[in-house]
Amino acid sequence: MVSVHRGVTHGPRIDGVIDVPDELIATLSAHGGAPGRAFAAALPGLAGRFLDTWELRRDGDVMYGVCALVLPVVREADGRRAALKLQARDEETAGEPVALRAWAAAGAGAVVLLDHDAETGTMLLERLDERRPLSAMADEREAVRVLAALLARLTAVPAPADMRGLGDAASRMLGEAPGAVAALADEGERRLLEDCAAAVREVAGEPGDRLLHWDLHFDNVLAGRAEEGRAGEWFALDPKPLAGDPGFDLLPALVNRFDAGEVRWRFDVLTEALGMARDRDRARAWTLGRILQNALWGVREGGSRMAPQQVVIGCLLLGRDAGV
Repeated sequence: MVSVHRGVTHGPRIDGVIDVPDELIATLSAHGGAPGRAFAAALPGLAGRFLDTWELRRDGDVMYGVCALVLPVVREADGRRAALKLQARDEETAGEPVALRAWAAAGAGAVVLLDHDAETGTMLLERLDERRPLSAMADEREAVRVLAALLARLTAVPAPADMRGLGDAASRMLGEAPGAVAALADEGERRLLEDCAAAVREVAGEPGDRLLHWDLHFDNVLAGRAEEGRAGEWFALDPKPLAGDPGFDLLPALVNRFDAGEVRWRFDVLTEALGMARDRDRARAWTLGRILQNALWGVREGGSRMAPQQVVIGCLLLGRDAGV
């Protein structure tokens, strides 16, 4: 499921089956180049194929995020409401059905996978309540507590065999870091990025073996539906799973609904929930690793500055003035 956008804008339409939102076409093109554009063009046919194959009928407006399109559907066989998720299969998405099955077996609080096509990566998921993302909860501190408890359940599950690993990612990050530091325009940010790399270097030898969500922020948590007997519960969706240390999963909860004055409090709540309160240095190091990872991506795309909010978070975790 994707909770970021609902509704349809003008886009390609084939046989009345599906409109592909222009915004999704743009992001697929920007991030995926020619393969992304080809995937966008194939979406109507892909949707029609699985609506037929899995005997589904449309049941609401298209939803979409950066790289995936979701159709609310009903299964003809039993009348169950579900969500048909269409996304390109790549390194990040290939492990999603594997992770969802592992979390389901453990009762860890992730959206339930109902069906999956390995060739295309298409998934049929249980329908959650897209009208109730955790980001809409007015009490931000309570939302952090909910997310922290959910993250603790998810990361308690061992990663399945052959899941992409944090160790390899850390090695690549450390290899790219010197060039990224040199590419930054601001001296304070160069120093911060060097310190992020140094922190990762200290923990890279023990990357961990837990099943990480990698992108658990407030918009990727939805309420369950009463008709499924899951009212009052919260569930994670849209993982980009990998095997690693739970500390690498903290940054999205610090950045989303950002509040500089709440960073330290959120970090304390998250580390306490994950059982890392006595190993805050490790949690801090891997969180700085996420800041490093994001900065590297920015440099690859031609950027010369770090994301301001992540600069603040990095400085606070390092005990510096947040203005660098």
